[in-house]
Amino acid sequence: MQKIRTTVRVAGKEYTIASYDDEAHVQRVASYVDRKMSELSLSTRLPQAQLSVLVAMNVADDMLKAHDEINRLRKELEEARQSSEAKK
Repeated sequence: MQKIRTTVRVAGKEYTIASYDDEAHVQRVASYVDRKMSELSLSTRLPQAQLSVLVAMNVADDMLKAHDEINRLRKELEEARQSSEAKK
């Protein structure tokens, strides 16, 4: 499989991203990051580099919380399955 090159705009700057994901997905990711950058830039007056780190921390926090929730739900589902099988 060959990497696809996609040009995206984040925080007013263009970047060319090489990815195995399709262009629509890369654009969606860039849009999400751009939106987070815009939101935080309205509430802070940080230089671009510090703003980028803050956005990365917030996105990583969102991701880890989502992973924790997925794991919790998987465990809950497995417990429900085991409980259901035990009642049979």
